[in-house]
Amino acid sequence: MNILITGGAGFVGSNLAIEFKKNRKDTQVVAFDNLKRRGSELNIPRLKEVGIEFIHGDIRNREDFEALGKSDLVIECSAEPSVMAGVDSSPEYLLNTNLLGTVNCLEYVRKCSADIIFLSSSRVYPVRTINNLKFVEKPTRFELSDEQDVPGVSSGGYTEDFPLNGTRTLYGATKLASELIIQEYIEMYGLRGVINRCGLLTGSWQMGKVDQGVVVHWVAKHYYQQSLSYMGFGGKGKQVRDILHVKDLYRLLEIEINDMAVHNGEIYNVGGGLEQSISLLELTGLCQKYTGNKIPIISVYEDRVGDIRIYITDNSRITEKTGWKPEITVDQIIKEISIWIKENSEQLRPILA
Repeated sequence: MNILITGGAGFVGSNLAIEFKKNRKDTQVVAFDNLKRRGSELNIPRLKEVGIEFIHGDIRNREDFEALGKSDLVIECSAEPSVMAGVDSSPEYLLNTNLLGTVNCLEYVRKCSADIIFLSSSRVYPVRTINNLKFVEKPTRFELSDEQDVPGVSSGGYTEDFPLNGTRTLYGATKLASELIIQEYIEMYGLRGVINRCGLLTGSWQMGKVDQGVVVHWVAKHYYQQSLSYMGFGGKGKQVRDILHVKDLYRLLEIEINDMAVHNGEIYNVGGGLEQSISLLELTGLCQKYTGNKIPIISVYEDRVGDIRIYITDNSRITEKTGWKPEITVDQIIKEISIWIKENSEQLRPILA
């Protein structure tokens, strides 16, 4: 099998590429990336060390795909991932990367008669609908109530039936639009593909920022002893996300690839689930535990555009269908990230600090 991973030098793409190459010795893995995100260049030696071919290209440019060989599978990881993209600046790069880029990927897939796995996002679900859900406030976190006025949500999280009507940030809109285009390509051209709506993905080698990669960002600020802010929702840090280690995502992709006929055309919510969820306040405690540092955290009471109070993935559908569920715990994830930053502190300081 020949696998092409777009966004292959990014956090998700590079880690998936390395896992595929380690576990599929006879598979050719190509990582395709424009290296726009700062820190992605640090992944190139990691890719080459295990025999992955790196190609510098941009999914916005159709001509860059013409230089690629034939692939049997495309894993579409490329994206402008910031939920704040376009808020205070032009959305042009976001739209061209996340929409035009998807079309270019699909045209390449069509010409190769390849399969495609698209990494979508939980951000396809509308912000206002999420923030208007019923919840209870506990000492360290907000929790969803079981009694809700909309379908597809319970205290266990959000299912694929959660309503899509409403606005969701430009980033979320590009992901949802890409999903629709992919579904049309699957139907019209007889392609095979799977869409995974991923929650918050994390792990080592993520170049976390305040608007994307928040778990690594939080650990890094503790390690380098810099300040942070609890933004919005009362400024208490009780907003909650579930987190999924990228290696747990890899395990799921292997299941989907090996049984593509069963998963073809499906859309799955994929995340850490309730068991692997954490609030910022709780995350602060783990960061203190594993870095040994306590830092100042400012309370900002005003909500930011696009921020959500609670998102927890309900994995019931994919778990029932495959038996897959996350194995790496939140505690293990924070410990791993802390060790990784410590072992590479000077190299990472210009990026994470």
